[in-house]
Amino acid sequence: MAYKEFDITGGESVFCINEMQLRHAKALMQNSHDSAEKIDTCFRQIEADLSRNEQAALAFLIIEKLLG
Repeated sequence: MAYKEFDITGGESVFCINEMQLRHAKALMQNSHDSAEKIDTCFRQIEADLSRNEQAALAFLIIEKLLG
C-alpha cells in the first residue's frame, strides 16, 4: 500500500515553545561561532534535501526526542 503524504504544517498546537527559548536559540546562532556554523550547515542541508512538510516533520520529531 502506497503512503499518501499529508500536510503537517497546520493544525492545533501540540508543543509550546516560548519566546525566551526562541530568543536563546537565536542568541546561540549570533554569539557562538562554532554552534552557529554547525547549525547553519545542518539547516542548509535540511532545506536542500527536504520538502517544507518533511522539515516540519523533522522539527516535531526533534522536539519530541528532546522532551523525552
